[in-house]
Amino acid sequence: MLNKTNAVRDRSKNMRVLFILSAALILIIVAATAIGAVYVPFGDTVRIILKNYGILKAPSVDDSQESIIFFVRFPRVLVAVLVGAALAASGCVMQGMFRNPMADPGIIGVSGGASLGAVTAIALGLTSGSVYVMPVFATAGALAAAWLIFLLASKGGKIPVLTLILSGIAVSTFLGAVTSLILTRVNEYQLREYLFWSVGSLSARRWEHVNLAAVPVALCVIILISFSRDLNILLLGEEEAQSVGLNPFAARKRLLFFTSVTTAMAVCVSGNISFVGLIVPHIMRLIVGPDNRILMPASALAGAVFLVGCDLAARVVFMPVEIGVGIVTSLVGAPYFLYLLNKARKEGAAL
Repeated sequence: MLNKTNAVRDRSKNMRVLFILSAALILIIVAATAIGAVYVPFGDTVRIILKNYGILKAPSVDDSQESIIFFVRFPRVLVAVLVGAALAASGCVMQGMFRNPMADPGIIGVSGGASLGAVTAIALGLTSGSVYVMPVFATAGALAAAWLIFLLASKGGKIPVLTLILSGIAVSTFLGAVTSLILTRVNEYQLREYLFWSVGSLSARRWEHVNLAAVPVALCVIILISFSRDLNILLLGEEEAQSVGLNPFAARKRLLFFTSVTTAMAVCVSGNISFVGLIVPHIMRLIVGPDNRILMPASALAGAVFLVGCDLAARVVFMPVEIGVGIVTSLVGAPYFLYLLNKARKEGAAL
């Protein structure tokens, strides 16, 4: 009876957390869309958005404000939502699979592959032709890197965690060297273009970027959440997973594939944004517990809130100068990572 009561209490608490995160996401979306060099009142911001979606019939709004809100800020905020949710959900999967709070999507080489794809598009002079060229090249590079690491780590129908990590380090280092080699052959303008992308930025994100990332990111995050039960079983160990009819190799392969696609689609429209996939799932695990059926959606919502907040700070803290959102997340995430490292060292935990 006591266990049942505790379970009901935990479920109620977790539902409250999800509700609070959802409300916080809506609020910060409106705030980030309204606040900037030109401030637009929250009420007007909501009316402009609802008007453009056909929910309100021709409300009285200022045309210049409408252009700023719906065609400049709102798509940028939506990209931040998608990228934050994708990176946090992917980080949640990585930490669960490796049973390590310091794991993140970078382990599977997606960032290194995306960087090589992006710099290849820039070096070939293709990025001026279409806004989709760099994201497509970055996605292809990310998925190719993840596939290579998976291929190198697979052995006898198994994916040893240590082998996967070492393969990821080796491939990422090699891809980084190739990227650096290409950068020595590009001109100054192309070098600036790559550096701007590589630090992680949501500047000048438009509806084309939203359209590119929205469907694949949303689908992949939903699919990852649907695999929450499999991830919970994998946490019990190989033998326990097999005893309940789950093939650990096939489950890990599915999770790694969709995590790779999710991360690749996020990185391709935003550049390399660090620490979202590391700190957000770890904090949410402390709040809602280890059950991935709750932890995964909570991490996705919290990741979206976190990145929208960081991007807002990147735009307004040093206004009129704007910094890359990747700089803000690193400033927040690096100290937290050091805290985790120090905590693990004191507890004698294996990293």
